Amino acid sequence: MNNKLLLKLQKSTPLTVCALSVSAALLGSMYASAAEQDTQAEANIEQISVIGSRRLGRTVEDSPVPIDIIGADSLKNSGQTETNALLSSLLPSFNFPQASLTDGSDHVRPAQLRGLAPDHTLVLVNGKRRHSNALLNLNGSTGRGSSSVDLNAIPANAIARIEVLRDGAAAQYGSDAIAGVINIVLKSASSGGSVSAIYGANMTEMDGVPELKSVSEDANGNLAFNEGSDRSLTDGQTLTLQGNMGFELGDNGFLNISTEYRDRHSTNRSDYDQRENYARLDDGSVNGALDPRELTWDRYNHNFGNGNVEDFSVFYNAGYELTNNAELYSFGSYSKREGEGGGFYRRAQDDRNVTEIYPDGFLPVITSDINDFSLALGVKGFVSEWNYDVSAVYGLDDFEFGVIDSVNTSYGPSSQTRFDAGTLTYDQLTLNVDFSREVDVDFLASGLNIAVGAEYRREGYEIQAGEEASYAQGTFGPGGAVTDPVNGPFGSAGSQVFPGFTPESASDNSRHNVSLYVDLEAYITDNWNLTVAARYEDYSDFGDTLNGKIATRYTLTEDLALRASVSTGFRAPSLQQQHFTSVATVFVDGEPTQTGTFAPSSNVAKALGSPGLDAEEATNYGIGFTWSTDFNFSLSVDYYQILIDDRIVLSNNLSGAAIADLLEGTGANQGRFFLNAIDSKTRGVDVVASYNLITDNYGDVAFNLGFNYGKNQVTDIIAPPAELQGAGFDQDNLFSGNELRRFEVSTPRNKYNLSAVWTMDDWRATLRNTRYGETQDPSDIAQRNEVLKPKWITDLDVAYAVTDNVSVSLGANNIFDVYPDPTRDLVDDVTTFSRLFSYSSFSPFGFNGRYVYGKIEMRF
Repeated sequence: MNNKLLLKLQKSTPLTVCALSVSAALLGSMYASAAEQDTQAEANIEQISVIGSRRLGRTVEDSPVPIDIIGADSLKNSGQTETNALLSSLLPSFNFPQASLTDGSDHVRPAQLRGLAPDHTLVLVNGKRRHSNALLNLNGSTGRGSSSVDLNAIPANAIARIEVLRDGAAAQYGSDAIAGVINIVLKSASSGGSVSAIYGANMTEMDGVPELKSVSEDANGNLAFNEGSDRSLTDGQTLTLQGNMGFELGDNGFLNISTEYRDRHSTNRSDYDQRENYARLDDGSVNGALDPRELTWDRYNHNFGNGNVEDFSVFYNAGYELTNNAELYSFGSYSKREGEGGGFYRRAQDDRNVTEIYPDGFLPVITSDINDFSLALGVKGFVSEWNYDVSAVYGLDDFEFGVIDSVNTSYGPSSQTRFDAGTLTYDQLTLNVDFSREVDVDFLASGLNIAVGAEYRREGYEIQAGEEASYAQGTFGPGGAVTDPVNGPFGSAGSQVFPGFTPESASDNSRHNVSLYVDLEAYITDNWNLTVAARYEDYSDFGDTLNGKIATRYTLTEDLALRASVSTGFRAPSLQQQHFTSVATVFVDGEPTQTGTFAPSSNVAKALGSPGLDAEEATNYGIGFTWSTDFNFSLSVDYYQILIDDRIVLSNNLSGAAIADLLEGTGANQGRFFLNAIDSKTRGVDVVASYNLITDNYGDVAFNLGFNYGKNQVTDIIAPPAELQGAGFDQDNLFSGNELRRFEVSTPRNKYNLSAVWTMDDWRATLRNTRYGETQDPSDIAQRNEVLKPKWITDLDVAYAVTDNVSVSLGANNIFDVYPDPTRDLVDDVTTFSRLFSYSSFSPFGFNGRYVYGKIEMRF
């Protein structure tokens, strides 16, 4: 980019640089400070004047709304290689639990900002809307009922920085920007590069879960177990290879390419299975004798933890100056992920087993083959005093389900053991035209920034049926007996653990929307900045919406300023929520059930009282202050309140006699669907502080503190429909009980992020401490409700520059091997499953224990 074009970018509203930059510039002239960032990253931020970087700390202090900037160096100083996990360790308002036994969510794990749903956060790449993944998170995990962007498909080594806008921004960006906006800015260097290798493993001791030493038979002919000390494990071996390279495109352009390969082995934190696996022998005694195989059978038969994952991704970012006033740009990505996630073990004596195939029972495994693609192309520049940006972005996510080590019991001994269970595909095309300029106004202290634009977006969602054997009903009944096709009963239809999508579930749906927006920003006086924004959107499937935003900042002194904002917002129901249909094994209060998810407009859902879907409506309020001093200290405190009406949620798992009759032939014994069921209130406080200590002989230390307090409350619930009154249902409402409590208590009430980065000569050490506040894993049965106590997690990374171009580092995440309290110690009603699955999947820091790693990096 030549100096003339750069100067124009620096003097004008940087709407054409990236969409988040639009927000920042429209909100005022801003100075950011990025936590733990290196000098080069800081220089790059200053150069393009997106948010600025002239002071210590990571919050954009001169903005009317809170914005965090995370530099590339912060992303490197950790053994974490998943982008979601990195954000969780750096942002106190970001929550990334790592659930297990949640079907597809084991492969694409959701995350939350400010305690809201994953799809309440808009994700941008280089300021352009990123497509979501095709998967719906349906089972007992954080973000249940949502479909979000897969941030882990974006390799950390492709990222120059991450900008996090913690405020409602639907009036600027449209649907989803209720909790905030995350903008991933890709690297743009035209020369140099790096390659690195990271290898690590979990080296851990399961707190409160003893090792099974031996199994015997007691005097009463029952199983007896001899336990040892807490179970020690080394697993989860992970190899990550990363590469980045910059190239010049002629004299006026650049091409930057980043690649990443990751091979992660599984972890297992299950307890041993105390149940009898085999049927008792018929020896003439009252209960029969134990099968001798009980004493040698492997009782660690479940896989509760991370599954095997192998993934590859490549990102590119490119730009070329066409003229002094026009630049062509493009960026894109391709990623492929293959994963495995274990289901629930089928014992040898279970009706869901075919002993001729699996004499000892089997652990069915869900496999994923995820292909993700994106491509952006645009032109930006200046004409007749206007900045312009014209772009097109296309993205596609394809999630292919498979099932291995399984069986269709209704096929009996002739059943296959591998199944193609079907494919989910989501694609999105977005076209944008943006203009901005500054107009002189005599009575204002600065020129008036005017930004206007239009957007067209087309979305598609397709469900492809699996192969027939994955969903079909055969003629074999429970226990393998052949049954009459008219008088039944039959064995379970479809592949065990995840029946394939049926032809009735298959669909191909799309919609489009058009939006117009305007942003106005100016300094009314030298100390008072004001922004006003409005956006109109019209959707082809549910209608239109108009949203607005006002944000302001007033400088009291050179160091102290107040800021506030108020806005309305919305979130359109996703195509996944509108059209997904499936039957799968779901754990309800720790018990496996065959649960059907039905499209809200389907006959089954309507019979259950489905009213169909409409958009969510939100109102955001924020107020805070920033304090920046000359002695390397900065502080920001922000209060927020987010009200959401007609929130889209997944209903209760409805059951009962009437449900069983209604679902006959579907393979499900419980049913659920999406609906606008609740109103909610989210309130909280964010605190960010930083201090740099500079010494003459002992190096420099950058201290950072982040704190979030958040409370979610359901303020209203949809009235029970007539269909649930006295019709043989176990529930009297579509949304209540356990589902309600998940919204209110399943994320940490508070979270602290503390870090210190010490640098001296060729050494650098990064110490991070994160305190996760109380979290609950709720249950409809009070005796099974888990209250997870607060825990401190400590990460340490120590790096040494061997030469100017080569560095090595050693470290550990969760160095003190902290676990959530074992489930069986937290519940009064210890069931088979609450004992088997040792820790809660709602633990905000996971339950895999200490992870030790080493890294070598070469720069050139």
